[in-house]
Amino acid sequence: MSGGWQPQREIEILAGTPPGGGLDRTARTLLAALESQHLLQTPAKVINIPGDGARKVWASVDARTGDAHVLCISSPNLTTDYLTGVAAFNHDSYTPLAILYNEYIAFVARSDSSYRNAGDLLKRLRDTTGKVTVALSTAAGNPNHIALAQVTRHAGGNVRAPVIRVFDSALDAVADVVAGNADVAAVTAASAVKELEAGTLRALAVSSPARLAGGYAQTPTWLELGVPCTLGAWRGVHGARGLNAGQIAYWESALAHATQAASWAQELARHYWTPMLITSTALHEHLVREQNEMGSVLAELGFVNR
Repeated sequence: MSGGWQPQREIEILAGTPPGGGLDRTARTLLAALESQHLLQTPAKVINIPGDGARKVWASVDARTGDAHVLCISSPNLTTDYLTGVAAFNHDSYTPLAILYNEYIAFVARSDSSYRNAGDLLKRLRDTTGKVTVALSTAAGNPNHIALAQVTRHAGGNVRAPVIRVFDSALDAVADVVAGNADVAAVTAASAVKELEAGTLRALAVSSPARLAGGYAQTPTWLELGVPCTLGAWRGVHGARGLNAGQIAYWESALAHATQAASWAQELARHYWTPMLITSTALHEHLVREQNEMGSVLAELGFVNR
């Protein structure tokens, strides 16, 4: 990459979850892809700033206005947290650079629980909605919660009735189900793989439009079960507010090239991620459309505060 703006010092990739969490996996996979493609001429590192439902990290971005040496892994939570009033900032508060991939949501239960399949969950959501406890991360009203609402609405239950337990990391939500504190977890598919392989959890359904591969190959999609739920949680990259056109162009190009790396493709397959590269004008249009769509569902949940 030549011409225009170039990094002059170490690049920091910030993740709002602990090591091993969803946003952390994105950050480390992205760093490996950037390095394998020789896209950076300066050092780079991942910095974890977990806490406050993955919102704490944005305070560090706030302090770096105009600094293109900091990138932050982003997700639809920037929209849902803003709509529900738990955050004063959204995508427009920073500089959207790219959406990289989509990560679909798995509904999982303990392997020894009475939730043997998706039908059992649908029946409970219809008949005893208020007694169904669901663990998710990283905030109420996020895509995981919206997916649960779509399933609950289809089952005929009150979308506001399930008991929701919220954790800063999907790994903690999974552990909550394994410990028997929640009936089901609605988490990104990769977050439950270890427990599925160990036999401590069973997958009930996934929110992808087609079946996932590997350990989820035998898990039905909600769509094939007749439930209109094909929602995912994308992962992307935002820069600090106030980046100029040259800085934005540099990172859009670097991120697009990074997604062509062999290491990136390998991690997509390993983590059940679906490619979804969106940049520039199409990115801004996507974010506006998504905010309108999520606002409608969140209003039904009683969460919209704007």
